[in-house]
Amino acid sequence: MAEVAEELAKKQRDISIAEFFEKNRHLLGFDNPRKALLTTIKEAVDNSLDACEEARILPDILVEVHDMGNDRFRVIVEDNGPGIIEAQIPKIFAKLLYGSKFHTLKQQRGQQGIGISAAVLYSQLTTGRPSKILSKIGKGKPAHYYELKINTSKNAPEIVKDEEKTWEKDHGTRIELDLEASYLKGNQSVDEYLKQTAIINPHVQLVYLNPKSEQLIFPRAVHQLPIEPKEVMPHPYGLELGILMKMLAASESRTLQSFLTGELSRVGSGTAKEICDNALLDPKTKPAKMTMQDAEKLIQAIKKTKIMNPSTDCLSPLGEDAIEKGLKKEINAEFYCSITRPVEVYRGNPFVIECGIAYGGNQPADQSASVVRFANRVPLLYQQGACAVTKSIMTTNWKAYGLNQSNGSLPVGPITILIHMASVWVPFTSESKEAIAHYPEIIKEIKLALQEAGRKLQTYVHKKQRVGEELKKRGYIEKYIPHVAEALKEIIDLKDNEKEKVEKLLEELLEKHRGKLDDVEFDENKNEEYDEDLAKIGSKKNEDENE
Repeated sequence: MAEVAEELAKKQRDISIAEFFEKNRHLLGFDNPRKALLTTIKEAVDNSLDACEEARILPDILVEVHDMGNDRFRVIVEDNGPGIIEAQIPKIFAKLLYGSKFHTLKQQRGQQGIGISAAVLYSQLTTGRPSKILSKIGKGKPAHYYELKINTSKNAPEIVKDEEKTWEKDHGTRIELDLEASYLKGNQSVDEYLKQTAIINPHVQLVYLNPKSEQLIFPRAVHQLPIEPKEVMPHPYGLELGILMKMLAASESRTLQSFLTGELSRVGSGTAKEICDNALLDPKTKPAKMTMQDAEKLIQAIKKTKIMNPSTDCLSPLGEDAIEKGLKKEINAEFYCSITRPVEVYRGNPFVIECGIAYGGNQPADQSASVVRFANRVPLLYQQGACAVTKSIMTTNWKAYGLNQSNGSLPVGPITILIHMASVWVPFTSESKEAIAHYPEIIKEIKLALQEAGRKLQTYVHKKQRVGEELKKRGYIEKYIPHVAEALKEIIDLKDNEKEKVEKLLEELLEKHRGKLDDVEFDENKNEEYDEDLAKIGSKKNEDENE
């Protein structure tokens, strides 16, 4: 048996993260050729948007997709961002799990440092060609050009070519990848992704050249960048035992009290003392010397202590005005509204839910509502049924807001429903970041936003119905008043000018009665004046006849 064990031991070795995703690329969104094309463009565009916003530059992004034949496509994404310094280019594009965002608690599109390097890996696996990157960090600086592959055994970049080039742009980054893919239009296409990106990022100008050589331009609707989110420290309510132990061991604070106030969010000296008292721990204890039992006491004490919600500076919600402008820019409707909810918390992570509705217009009235989902201003096109957003919409009573709905299904009507979640850490259901997990706090906030927007929709739908009834009544008045006036003329032998006056008085009288039905105050005294005027016309006619 010892020989068998020794033989088995020889087969065991480390697996690099690149090797793991080489065999499990479906986890990252590269599970079929159509989705692979979308994921590649999505990762490149997300990086460009984050880079531009961090540098406070209004993004101008170019996306090109060229059909190379034999199910191969060339994807080019170019931006006007701050560029990347020469030494970092190989690591950012050709090393998985490398980046600055994983340990940063603030709202941002990327989180894990996998996206763009995974696209480079997929390109390499399906075509064998290196990815081409060109980047420039400022006017008067040279542009650095790289051709890169990934060494999957070491999860390290392989530099095929490194040289300086002349580039007319002042600053920016351009990436070019060849990959095996397929292009189709539809709800889960590159075209739809870019359209939704333009809706939720109205400050972006996008130029898109599709494989059919058709150019689409998504113009900028807002000329101000979103509020820049600020990095915050972890909130005590979000801490788990293992994370707390790691933080305590790595802390440079001299006392437990200084650790609580200096390395956690929303903890002042008074709150820190209360936590220590609840945990029966000495505030002067050195964090590095705390035991597992001490950490467990600290976790329980934090749960018993009332602590302020996390700071909202780490979030950058789009805002109601920008959401409406984004919807108006890309969706032809007759009614728009938007809601931004107050900040809430799940597992210590602050988040904001935003909702927008576009109703009517040329949207189909006999189909289910169109749902557009976003997380940190990134469209979510896949796994709609598994998402907390879809569940929240389906469990909302849309009949109360004037739409048709079967039990447990999406409402039916000419409507687009937009939901955006902004958070320092969006709880996705998988590494491919396609659906939001079903946290009760998140579902509750989504439903509250939907209900608030639904009440605005209800007001509009009912008003539209009243206007329709009003136009119908107005049609009756315009149709029958001339006949009534003609009959009165024949009965009491009115002159033409008197007939016109009667028509006018009848119209005003009926308008007043309709006003009463439409919640307009009805003035009985004024109505009596109309009766008196009609009586005067009749009496004057009798006097003329007697003379």
